[in-house]
Amino acid sequence: MDYFKNLLDVLTIEREEDRNQYRRLTESTSVAERRANGLTWYPIAIRGSEMSRGDYLTVEVERTTHQDIAHQFRSGMPAVFFSNHDPKNDRVEGTVSYQSGNRLKITLLVDELPDWSRDGKLGVELLFDDKSYDEMQDALKLANTLSGNPQNRLVSILTGLSSPTFHTGLPPLSIPQLNESQNRAVEKIREANELAIVHGPPGTGKTTTLVQAIKVLLKQDNQKILVVAPSNTAVDLLSEKLHGQGLNVLRVGNPARVSDRLMALTLDHKMAEHSLMKEAKKLKKQANEFKNMAHKYKRNFGKAERDQRKALFDEAHRIMKDVANTEQYIIDDLINKAQVVTATLVGSNQYMIRNLRFHTVVIDEAGQALEPACWIPILKAQKVVLAGDHCQLSPTVKSNEAARKGLNTTLLEKCVALHPEAVSVLEEQYRMHEHIMGYSSQVFYANLLKAHPSVAAHSLFPGDRAVQFIDTAGCGFDEKLDGTSSTNPEEAALLLKHLTQFVSGLSPFYTPQNFPTIAIISPYKQQLAVLNEQLAHIPDLQPYLPKIAVNTIDSFQGQERDIVYISMTRSNADGEIGFLSDIRRMNVAMTRARKKLVIVGDSATLASLPFYADFITYSEKLDAYQSAWEWL
Repeated sequence: MDYFKNLLDVLTIEREEDRNQYRRLTESTSVAERRANGLTWYPIAIRGSEMSRGDYLTVEVERTTHQDIAHQFRSGMPAVFFSNHDPKNDRVEGTVSYQSGNRLKITLLVDELPDWSRDGKLGVELLFDDKSYDEMQDALKLANTLSGNPQNRLVSILTGLSSPTFHTGLPPLSIPQLNESQNRAVEKIREANELAIVHGPPGTGKTTTLVQAIKVLLKQDNQKILVVAPSNTAVDLLSEKLHGQGLNVLRVGNPARVSDRLMALTLDHKMAEHSLMKEAKKLKKQANEFKNMAHKYKRNFGKAERDQRKALFDEAHRIMKDVANTEQYIIDDLINKAQVVTATLVGSNQYMIRNLRFHTVVIDEAGQALEPACWIPILKAQKVVLAGDHCQLSPTVKSNEAARKGLNTTLLEKCVALHPEAVSVLEEQYRMHEHIMGYSSQVFYANLLKAHPSVAAHSLFPGDRAVQFIDTAGCGFDEKLDGTSSTNPEEAALLLKHLTQFVSGLSPFYTPQNFPTIAIISPYKQQLAVLNEQLAHIPDLQPYLPKIAVNTIDSFQGQERDIVYISMTRSNADGEIGFLSDIRRMNVAMTRARKKLVIVGDSATLASLPFYADFITYSEKLDAYQSAWEWL
């Protein structure tokens, strides 16, 4: 079917670009640079090792220095264990099986530690993640095969060949803690035979709605549900909320936020607590002892020793087979008892649940999910619930060509357009003052959004304006090009001057403990560097630094702050705004604010795009427009 052939083609383009970027990051760089890029832990110390599934060796390591450097290691990623004495030859590949703080476990494709591991200078480094691409590719090929079968309704509905069906006439249900539009969404999810879509604009309680819907489905169908999302953070949030409602949740894969509550839901933790695990542990210890005895015969020995060594190894392998059987029994037992299994999209194909079938799969944050990854969990189910907001950030696509050819169009977006009858929009939001919400609602949500009475008019102090646009047109604040990123030092200085005055005006109303939270956002990475540098040199703002976060729009997705400042940065005579023209990204930035939104920018440059021209008009109507001249 052309549908899947096209997806396979763009996925190949993306994989190639991703691999090239990875190669550029690793090939010509030193260990120190790779460490700074988050690809390498070096130096590390071995903290322990044990035999694991399939006679492989799992080694626990700890990074002993550079512990504060951010890194990209996550459970399930391919990595290599190496010695820096001879990194080309002294290396063993494996998979990260656990990561927390400054420790990680890596399962190596060998059954004993190599000799060079005793000589120090050890490290672990991420490899290019072919596995995720393989999983996506396999899913698309399988979907393509299934699309030829008219019995497979789900595939033909999702690709637009058939329409979804609903069983109406169910006894009505109203959940008291949900509002009207949330209850309608739960109703739609109940009635759907194959597809339901929850469109949740910012602050509308999408997670709350999903959790209640999952409880209803469990009662109705009495079958376990698979709940997935593109990121570990989103999976963690749902896992915790579902667990909080008293459901038996099994979290497959490693949580990103390592809280005790979450760890208790993971397969590893539940296995460790299982009544049969003591026996398996005892056997494992025995197998390790036999192996250690066998290793004593390592150097120069004759036939008798060779036979003895072989006998010891055989015995260790035999015991490990028993261990594997016991562990498999425990895993099956835990999965049978679980009501909800949670994982990332790609993680939903890990060995322990690879062959499971589910009645329903729920995909959260579907607006940020690459379509090929969505097909991995979808093929395990008869019914799919997509939840997200296609008017916010789309998924990260590394190849411009793949994006242009449609990889950045999500399955959520396609299904909203194809099957409006399956869509429920959540209409009441609990985050923003109605003036902050208003423009976003007008442009993206057909004016459907309402502010809940608890937030509609909430403010930082009586008489404060919720929205301000500060116009730098005519101030001569020209943007500068810093590498590939734009900066605007004068605009940054103006923004911080405004913030300093505003904060000092707030101090009579708040103590340092309950002071409002502040986000300073810019779409440009280098502008953030300029803002941080200037911020460090403003004495009046130092006491408030714990409350101020400076970051990109993408890093604030899903978060909120009391006050949000946005530095638009672009200011030039040609009206060029570059990727500010991605208005969905701007929608995310503007809707992070709860009580106050301040946008600083050059109207003459911005107004070349109707979206910004209309926003300036909107701010004028609210009497929220100010010229920067008033501040200079």
